[in-house]
Amino acid sequence: MTTAPVRNVAIAMDGSEYADFAFNWYMENVHREHDHVIMVHCPEYHTVVQSPMVMTDITVVTDLLQEEEKKTKAFLEVLGNKLKHAGIGGKVKSVGGNAGEVVVRVADEEKADLIVVGTRGMGTLRRTFVGSVSDYIMHHSHVPVLVCRHKDHHKDHHGHHSHHPLKH
Repeated sequence: MTTAPVRNVAIAMDGSEYADFAFNWYMENVHREHDHVIMVHCPEYHTVVQSPMVMTDITVVTDLLQEEEKKTKAFLEVLGNKLKHAGIGGKVKSVGGNAGEVVVRVADEEKADLIVVGTRGMGTLRRTFVGSVSDYIMHHSHVPVLVCRHKDHHKDHHGHHSHHPLKH
């Protein structure tokens, strides 16, 4: 048999350099010719709405959501172009909700054989959030999960391993 079976690969893309790193790492180390890639994007609308400052003025919320939506649309185009430039068959899915749950659910729906996710090392809350997303995916996925750690982010400035996300 010359034709390799098609693999479905779900890649979590959150618009960060870490997700780009994960995608590039997949391309360099994992990609096979017939892979079908599903890029999963979970827009973070909730961060806007939960912010106490904007709760007082609903028009501000609406503006921010429209702003987010514009950003999301633009970002989805970027992702689509990434696939095109890489010459990969695939699609981009944008689903709102809890990022970890969304990735696992889409991977199930798309019958993914592998999930690829980037992770941040340590530090700010936003980074911890992504850490918890990759943790969630690892615990709930029914297929292998590849967590791409950025080499540069293994250690903090003092050379300590950064296993304590909230320690500065």
